[in-house]
Amino acid sequence: MALPGENTKFYETPNHPYQGERIAEESDLLSRYGLKNKEELWRAQSELRDYRREARRLLGQTGTVSGEEFVARLQRIGILSEEERLDDVLSLEVTDVLERRLQTVVYREGLANTMGQARQFVSHGHVTVDGSRVTEPSYTVPVSEENTLAFDETSDLTDELHPARAGAQE
Repeated sequence: MALPGENTKFYETPNHPYQGERIAEESDLLSRYGLKNKEELWRAQSELRDYRREARRLLGQTGTVSGEEFVARLQRIGILSEEERLDDVLSLEVTDVLERRLQTVVYREGLANTMGQARQFVSHGHVTVDGSRVTEPSYTVPVSEENTLAFDETSDLTDELHPARAGAQE
C-alpha cells in the first residue's frame, strides 16, 4: 500500500516476465503504435482490464441504469460503437484502447507521416484538440473532439509547405 502523497502505478506488470510469445506481441504493438516503452502498453492493458471488470460487475446486476451510463461513456470516447452493448465490452482488445490515443488519432487523421512523428508533434505542442494545446500522447480523444484536431496556430506546421507535414513531400 502506498503512503499518502506517494505516487502509485497505474498499471500491472506481467506475472511471468520472460515469456517469448508475450514479449514478441508486446514488441509488435510497441512498434505499430509508436509507444515509448512497455509501461504505456501495460497501462492500456490495465485500462482495458478495468473496463472488463466493471462490465462483469454490471452484467451480474440486473435492472441498473449504471450499465447504460458505462456503455455511453465508452461510446463517447470511441471504444465502443453506437450499436454495441455492455456484453461487447468483454470482447474488446487492447488495440481498441490504443486506437483512441491522441498520438494514434493524429497519425490516422493524416497530420503526421509516422507514429513517431505524431508522438513528437503532440509532445512538442504542435497539436490542438478543440482549440486547446494537448502535449500528452496518451490523451484519450473523445469522438466529439476527433474532428477538431489541428495544428496549433503558433506552430510552424500550420504552413502547408512545411517539410515535416504529411503530404508535403508530394
